[in-house]
Formats: sequence, structure tokens, C-alpha cells
Amino acid sequence: MADLLIDKSEGVLTLTMNRPEAKNALTGEMLEGLCAEMRGAEKDPEIGAILITGAGRAFCAGGDVKGFAAEGGANRGMGPEDAAGRLRSSMEVSRLLHEIPKPTIAAIPGAAAGAGLSIALACDMRIAAEGAKFTTAFTKVGLSGDFGGSWFLTRLVGTAKARELYYLSDIILAEEAERIGIVNRVVSPEALADEARTLALRLANGPRVALGFMKRNLTLAETEPLGRALDQEALNHSRTAITEDHREAAKSFVEKRAPVFKGR
Repeated sequence: MADLLIDKSEGVLTLTMNRPEAKNALTGEMLEGLCAEMRGAEKDPEIGAILITGAGRAFCAGGDVKGFAAEGGANRGMGPEDAAGRLRSSMEVSRLLHEIPKPTIAAIPGAAAGAGLSIALACDMRIAAEGAKFTTAFTKVGLSGDFGGSWFLTRLVGTAKARELYYLSDIILAEEAERIGIVNRVVSPEALADEARTLALRLANGPRVALGFMKRNLTLAETEPLGRALDQEALNHSRTAITEDHREAAKSFVEKRAPVFKGR
């Protein structure tokens, strides 16, 4: 059984982590597949949005802790420097989800823990099923955290709350995650797949060029001063002003109809 299921239809790339018996704990094959698919999607004009989820009742439990125990630790017998290089390569999935100039959505049916939570946090938007559980988990396994979770969480919930969630590694439910800004919306478990797909299709059928530049603006805003952000906004806005999508949107506004975007 493949660790990663891939579906491309109607402009949406859906990536399903597929180890339901292990709560979709990450494997090397899964991570390689995620990175490869993200890189491919970045260059694929047919893909307008990326949806990532987990099979069964979990999103992703993070690293394979049972495997760590069996092999004497998370480094699997390597020294810190060698292990860091290997881990950093796998962690590219978080950077790609965050920086690829196409909207990314995490549909979270259940547990999102450790690196699994970090991967969800890397996405632009998160939809969770009622009762889904979230935890950084790292304190409980004696690790400091990976896949960018500390970077993403600090920006989503603020420094004090991020430190609390990391240091204590408490479990919070989807409803609390929505209240503090970790997830965008919470829906019933039965509605999750449809809600996430509907959102992905809405984005995929939107003005793709504008959405790509919009994402670049928002990513830049996380690290750059206002002047630099204003410069980039002005340039990107001017770039989108010459697109076919912009002309279609302006025309449809005058004609009082819904625009039909072409992604160019």
C-alpha cells in the first residue's frame, strides 16, 4: 500500500498521507513523495490549489516514535550533523507548502501532532473536523521540534501562546484551535472532505496569477519591513494589472456576472 495517495482533478492536487493504521506517521517514502509532488505542482499550470489530508481518522501523528525507540533514538544511529542534514532535506515539504505560489489547504480529520502539526501549520489555510486533536508533542518525546512548527506557530498565535504549546505539549481540541487562530474553521467530520474540496476548487478556479502574487506578498510580510513590503506590493499589483484575468474581472463587474478566470 502506497504511503501517499495522489489525485489531480479539476485543478486541485490532493495529497493524502496513507498510513491510517499508524495515524499517518511520516515515513521517508511519504516525505519524498510530498516534496516531489509539491515541486511538480509549482511548475504545473493545470494545478491551481493543493489540498493535503490524512487517511482514516487522523491527519498525521508526526514522526514514527515506535521506530525511534526500536533504533535507539530519532537520529537512527547517525551523529547530529549528519542527521540534521537528512532531516533538513525532509523538512523542505514545509517550506514548499508555505512558499509555493499556489494556495495550500490542510484538511484535518483527527490528530495532528508533532511534525504532522507542523506540516498543517505550513499550509495557507486549515479546516478541521470537530473534535480533532492538536499537540506539538515534542516535550513528551524529549525533542525540540522540527518541520518549522515553532516558526509557524509563533506567527499564528503569538510568542507567549506558542511557547506554552511547545513547552507543555498539551492536547487542544479543534474548537480551541480555531479560537486561538490555529485553524480557520471547524466543521462536522462528515462535512470535512466536501468543505475542504469546495474551498480548494474555489481557489483553483480563482485568478491564479493574482493569488500567487498575493501569497508572495503575505509571505514577505512575515519577515520584511513595511517599506520593502510596499515596494513588492506595488510591483506585484502592477504585474497582475496586465493579466487577462484582471481584464475579465473588470468586464464581468460592469456586466454584473461572475468572472471566468483562465489563470493568465
